[in-house]
Amino acid sequence: MMTTYIQVEFARHFRDGYNLVFALLLPAAMYILFGNIPSYGQSELGGGNVKFYLMISMAAYGAAVSTVSIAGTVATETMQGWGRQIALTRMSPTTFVASKMIVAATVAAISAAVVFVLGAATGAVVLDSWIWSVSYLITLLGAMIFACYGIGMGMILKSESALGLASGLMVFFAFFGNVFMPLEGVMLDAARFTPMFGYVALARYPMLADIPADEPMSSDPLWMIATNLVVWAMIFAVFAVLATRRAKARQ
Repeated sequence: MMTTYIQVEFARHFRDGYNLVFALLLPAAMYILFGNIPSYGQSELGGGNVKFYLMISMAAYGAAVSTVSIAGTVATETMQGWGRQIALTRMSPTTFVASKMIVAATVAAISAAVVFVLGAATGAVVLDSWIWSVSYLITLLGAMIFACYGIGMGMILKSESALGLASGLMVFFAFFGNVFMPLEGVMLDAARFTPMFGYVALARYPMLADIPADEPMSSDPLWMIATNLVVWAMIFAVFAVLATRRAKARQ
């Protein structure tokens, strides 16, 4: 039954033009737009070039937005009565949520893969080939922390607009999280406390690790990046739990 439900979910989400554009096509289009500017795209950066840096940024953003938009439907569908419908079947609530997570992870993987393929086809390079696979794996696994964020937003707002707002805030997180453009000074200091910073910085770390700390575009220490990622994962998990309890209390 779980397999059947996953197939239905894939069919439903891939018919949704909104999800396709913002989760799959938009990150790819942004990479093509910013990653192919002749003045700096081929410039060397750390263990690769600027195109590889931008490729990781756009792939991470797309994977995170995909996870939010799909995982968040757990909340809205439950609040709108779909949970009662599922309860009439043999599928347990745990299996229901697990199915959503599988679909979310798969769409996130496709979104990131599209950008990585475009990067490989348009000149994104890195000195060590293992960085491709490690960066992709970090991009995919790190995106899953935003599943709790999507669920929490859906439970609090209890409407179809919840996912639109949640995805819209991801744009804000990305701009102020050093994802779309390199930040400096006070803006960079503030970015280190935002949700997207640790996630994307960890995906970039393999290519930037060899840049000396006193040079521009160098990576923050690994412990600082990991701390940001772990703290925000805990915050989103608590947020999802509290939002779920509050929603159930209202019912």
